[in-house]
Amino acid sequence: MIILFKSKCKIYLQHNFENISQSEERKMELKDSSTEDKIKNAAKIVFHKKGFAASRTRDIAEEAGINLALLNYYFRSKEKLFVLVMIETLSDFFGSVSVIINNPETTFEEKIEQFAAGYIDLIFREPDIPLFIMSEIRNNPEQLLQKVDIRNTVFNSVFIRQFAEAVEQGKIKDQNFLHFMMNFIGLIVFPFIAKPLLQAISGLSEEQFNGLIEERKKLIPVWIKAMMN
Repeated sequence: MIILFKSKCKIYLQHNFENISQSEERKMELKDSSTEDKIKNAAKIVFHKKGFAASRTRDIAEEAGINLALLNYYFRSKEKLFVLVMIETLSDFFGSVSVIINNPETTFEEKIEQFAAGYIDLIFREPDIPLFIMSEIRNNPEQLLQKVDIRNTVFNSVFIRQFAEAVEQGKIKDQNFLHFMMNFIGLIVFPFIAKPLLQAISGLSEEQFNGLIEERKKLIPVWIKAMMN
């Protein structure tokens, strides 16, 4: 009887110990995920305020409310953290773009309007994106295409099919889709890249410059449609 009792106790304790261990592991995983998210959110705030060059990992750690050693444990360098944050942002952006350019219910012209407004809103929220994309295109174009499926998002879309249909119907004179996209993206992105120079030349305040960009949400589709005819 005593031997049987001890055996049952051993099994009971072992079973409960395993449950406790599994519970603690789940808590650690949750804690790890929570800390990582906290660091990434803090990094977004710091990168947006100061830009990549002026940001320090210490700034990010302070924003996240953690010590520098813990940040370095999760992310070994500022560069890796910046790339991760921007790639996630780009993935979210192209996800929203995919919804716009693959909507069968909207016309080609409506997609242009929605795309211009959506892209401008994104850059307002994520001002480092244009420079990040330019840097990646210059230094690691293949890596960028691997991380974000831009080619498939654009060239297998309803948007490009509607472009081809407009060309066949004679609504668009320039049949080169790349010319169209370079003009379209350039009109959206260039003012943000040249913002310091444009403000210095014009004397515009931050509020005035942002107001000018808001106007471009309506003007860019008008200019693009004029170029197509």
